[in-house]
Amino acid sequence: MHVFHTTRALRAFLDSQCGKRVGFVPTMGNLHAGHCQLVSLAKAQADIVVVSIFVNPLQFGANEDFGNYPRTLQVDCAQLEQVGADVVFAPAVEEMYPDFDGADLKQTVLVQPPPFADMLCGASRPGHFAGVATVVTKLFHLVMPHLAVFGKKDYQQLLVIRALVRQLNFDIEIVAGETLREASGLAMSSRNGYLSADEKVQAAQLYAQLQQIKSALLAGERDYVGITAKAVARLQQWGWQVDYVEIRAQQDLSRPAPETRGCVVLAAARLGNTRLIDNIEVLLD
Repeated sequence: MHVFHTTRALRAFLDSQCGKRVGFVPTMGNLHAGHCQLVSLAKAQADIVVVSIFVNPLQFGANEDFGNYPRTLQVDCAQLEQVGADVVFAPAVEEMYPDFDGADLKQTVLVQPPPFADMLCGASRPGHFAGVATVVTKLFHLVMPHLAVFGKKDYQQLLVIRALVRQLNFDIEIVAGETLREASGLAMSSRNGYLSADEKVQAAQLYAQLQQIKSALLAGERDYVGITAKAVARLQQWGWQVDYVEIRAQQDLSRPAPETRGCVVLAAARLGNTRLIDNIEVLLD
């Protein structure tokens, strides 16, 4: 497995692999089994799999955890080698943001995400998806993959990336990886490491509420506001700080119309100091 820290070294290697199908898995590191599953998914469809490890400062807000976000490159590389990744691209901030002066990114050219990026997570994290869209565009430009794999756990992000690829004419297939869960149902996430032992047990309540909403929808309930309000109330009663629990259309995160069949139930809530997100897809009759 090759580990590159500069774009020049990355491109020199990839240019030498002419004719091979390149798969790409962008990450921020601190990898878990869910990331490894995405790598395996890419490996099944590509000749060479590139994994980026870059904690992108542009997608973090002023009061978020950029400085404390776990950076575990050596351990991450060992995991990636075991699952058959071919290349790890782990650039420094100044490599991805050439005008970075040590204090300010000076990134004045930004990729504007679609309007639905301003709702749900975008409403409470202004600028987040512009940061995601900008860094992913940079990475696509550098790696030039044939396919890229993103997890469904970050459902809104997945839709942003799909719109980015379609509307900016990237010739890249976007592959969606299913959410990998712990035995309790808790969606695997790098931020789960912030949870205490007791909080990790309690964290399973978030997915349990999504499942309860799904069951209600499949039973014919269509009072979307009422269903989600009850879930919010239960979570708050158990000590969660709820950002949102919403039922939206899978295609564009609009509010479901009477004819909508493909729905997704999405939630974001804070347990202690840890913000968790999750979702569950529902196909209505």
